[in-house]
Amino acid sequence: QVQLVESGGGLVQPGGSLRLSCAASGFRSDNYAIGWFRQAPGKEREGVSCISSSDGRTYYADSVKGRFTISRDNARNTVYLQMNSLKPEDTAAYYCASKRNSSCFSVDDYWGQGTQVTVSS
Repeated sequence: QVQLVESGGGLVQPGGSLRLSCAASGFRSDNYAIGWFRQAPGKEREGVSCISSSDGRTYYADSVKGRFTISRDNARNTVYLQMNSLKPEDTAAYYCASKRNSSCFSVDDYWGQGTQVTVSS
């Protein structure tokens, strides 16, 4: 059974850091691109970052470039999103999703249940 489980969310002050984890089971995540998305209340879901599996190329939304870093630990079948210099506008539910193949431009396939990130003083 394919499953993605996010963890690591929480409440953090502006300027703080969090590391989100996306643990995969039922398939080898290193064969697929994995993306992070977020959705704030009343807003559309947006893509935050993605890491391909073919060449390890990474992609970031302009709003998080220079602050967020996506990475993989293939031995743990896990993808991480390190979030630094967090801002209140980063507050959202964060989701990871596996892509249909190794490319970040392929269709989103499986989704996790999400983890809440709240940036507030």
